[in-house]
Amino acid sequence: MNAVESPEGQELQKMGSGAWDNPAYSGPPSPRGTLKICTISSAMPPQPQIQKPEDGPQEKAYRTLVSSCCFQICRGIRGLWGTTLTENTAENRELYVKTTLRELLVYIVFLVDICLLTYGMTSSSAYYYTKVMSELFLHTPSDTGVSFQAISSMADFWDFAQGPLLDSLYWTKWYNNQSLGHGSHSFIYYENLLLGVPRLRQLRVRNDSCVVHEDFREDILSCYDVYSPDKEEQLPFGPLNGTAWTYHSQDELGGSSHWGRLTSYSGGGYYLDLPGSRQASAEALQDLQEGLWLDRGTRVVFIDFSVYNANINLFCVLRLVVEFPATGGAIPSWQIRTVKLIRYVSNWDFFIIGCEIIFCIFIVYYMVEEILELHIHRLHYLSSIWNILDLVVIMLSIVAVGFHIFRTLEVNRLMGKLLQQPNMYADFEFLAFWQTQYNNMNAVNLFFAWIKIFKYISFNKTMTQLSSTLARCAKDILGFAVMFFIVFFAYAQLGYLLFGTQVENFSTFIKCIFTQFRIILGDFDYNAIDNANRILGPAYFVTYVFFVFFVLLNMFLAIINDTYSEVKEELAGQKDELQLSDLLKQGYNKTLLRLRLRKERVSDVQKVLQGGEQEIQFEDFTNTLRELGHAEHEITELTAAFTRFDQDGNHILDKKEQEQMQQDLEEKRVVLNAEIENLGQSIVSSSPGESGPEATRADGWVSGEEFYTLTRRVLQLETVLEGVMSQVDAVGSKLEMLERKEQLASSPGMGDQGIWEHLQPTSPVTPDPWGVQGGQESEFPGGREGEALEEMRLSHIEITVLQRSW
Repeated sequence: MNAVESPEGQELQKMGSGAWDNPAYSGPPSPRGTLKICTISSAMPPQPQIQKPEDGPQEKAYRTLVSSCCFQICRGIRGLWGTTLTENTAENRELYVKTTLRELLVYIVFLVDICLLTYGMTSSSAYYYTKVMSELFLHTPSDTGVSFQAISSMADFWDFAQGPLLDSLYWTKWYNNQSLGHGSHSFIYYENLLLGVPRLRQLRVRNDSCVVHEDFREDILSCYDVYSPDKEEQLPFGPLNGTAWTYHSQDELGGSSHWGRLTSYSGGGYYLDLPGSRQASAEALQDLQEGLWLDRGTRVVFIDFSVYNANINLFCVLRLVVEFPATGGAIPSWQIRTVKLIRYVSNWDFFIIGCEIIFCIFIVYYMVEEILELHIHRLHYLSSIWNILDLVVIMLSIVAVGFHIFRTLEVNRLMGKLLQQPNMYADFEFLAFWQTQYNNMNAVNLFFAWIKIFKYISFNKTMTQLSSTLARCAKDILGFAVMFFIVFFAYAQLGYLLFGTQVENFSTFIKCIFTQFRIILGDFDYNAIDNANRILGPAYFVTYVFFVFFVLLNMFLAIINDTYSEVKEELAGQKDELQLSDLLKQGYNKTLLRLRLRKERVSDVQKVLQGGEQEIQFEDFTNTLRELGHAEHEITELTAAFTRFDQDGNHILDKKEQEQMQQDLEEKRVVLNAEIENLGQSIVSSSPGESGPEATRADGWVSGEEFYTLTRRVLQLETVLEGVMSQVDAVGSKLEMLERKEQLASSPGMGDQGIWEHLQPTSPVTPDPWGVQGGQESEFPGGREGEALEEMRLSHIEITVLQRSW
């Protein structure tokens, strides 16, 4: 029973909030076995209260609707960042799965967006562009048969520079010797525009950069050490009539360092920008050769130039490097970077702009999410590897956005400068380098983004096998790694000292490490080892394969295999928790139940409208719905519909307004019937060969009919409990009457008749939910108490019967 409808509740509303005297809540704890009762003190006079004008039903419905909308909006905004770390999902497996699934769906959208961005910066034509340029400049031979890859001396360098290099750089005629018609610009392979002019640059070391032993000082008068920045030559030499013979620092040239085959070189040096035609460039190279531009002090020569292909919107930045070591000879190497520097040209590029905006929104979203999680969990947040991975992805993404803005501005600046001075060197090396690093960073970021999917699929026990296995055997693997690398590095030192002077794969300690990993995978050159040392070579190879491959590697596999077996056995023995399929079935079930309840609500309103009355009062409408068993929040929602069809606002539905409301309800009922039919008659169809409740119970699920029956029984149980609570309230009131009777009996001048007359106005009349009227109570208070206790006993019997039927 509702407390407001009872006499106590009505009296409480008249007396105000100060009427309650509840020692069970406000006083000290009750002794064991005693019962403290909620009483209403009638001795206190009612406190006067300021009467506020009551809102009409229309205003109440409007305020309820506005407050409900605001609450839903705030809840929706807060729910945007609801994760397993911000929500209390420790004891609610269903909430945990729902939250994780929502995170997974949002993250999949983010992953698709970052994939589009990453692959939008690449092109399938980039490989073929690089291949064409490398074949032209690296494999084209000179008249003497020398190509760039075959350069082994300074003479070979001049043959290449004055032959294949100039022929490949300057394309001004068709194959039939007709002019291309593009003026002085060179179009390599008729498609690739040469940007600006090429640049030759060399670095030198000083004559006194090393010390000659005293036994050879008479025969060796000069000494040039290996290159290092502190031994770099900076004085002019040769004819002294140009930039090719005068040193320029890295800051003056705006260059950058280069990591070559032998060492790292600075961005300064002696340089020459070739003229814009082939004939002038050939004369300039001839002057350099005759003036001995290359001599014993030269340690490296760079040839830099850039080309652009408008067909595929790609830049190709080439750097040909020839190192002249202190040992003599020449070591050629090259660096070809094909990058996309101009981003927004085609329709696809403009689509990528939209993806970039979405990417920035996602970054802000995840930043807020991580800040909330850090605020809640503090430093404990960093104890999870997944949280650290989240921070790494966010930081890499922020750096990528910043560099993208910088790259766009810098390309615009360089292109504007180049267009103003087309005969100058176009230095795209800096941008190409950082664009390559940017692509590498995005590749790593995308890799981590894909790995992060394991964080969201861990709610399924099958998906946790990998993480559980690695987590459990981490300590064993760490201990094994110590043993493995002790043996591994010992063999690496041995191989470097035994074969480092004769075998290229063992020439450095780093190469030894990777060579030994290749031996584990079966990629090795045994003949080279055997030729380097005919005794220790085979001994090294046999013992390494035995200890590392047959012993240590199999120990590593055994650790993982045993741990995986243990994890799989434990997961097989665990009780099945809520899986994704369970969540989908429960969602289906709740949707079906919600549709049925909405259909019943519509049917009840139709019953009210079909009463045959010409006019329906607002109060009659709400009272009828209350009699049909609707809760207050449901009545509030239905009265909002009443207000919507009450066009004149007089809180009365006339015949025309009833017809409009009836028509609208009929349309809703038809729609709900269609949705219920589409959902089907059962939650899960039985498996083949099974039918009936036994089959559904074998799968751990019940049919739709059984679930609906179960729902009705739950409602019945709630009704019985409400009746029991109302009877408990009645017993409390009767006990209060007994207490007051005893108090009055102890006072002089009052007989039994006076006591009864005093108690009569305040005795509560409690409607019995089971049909027993208040007038059937016995005459004396003691009999009333016994009757109330008997009613409670009967209610207890009803609950027992209902539980058995359950």
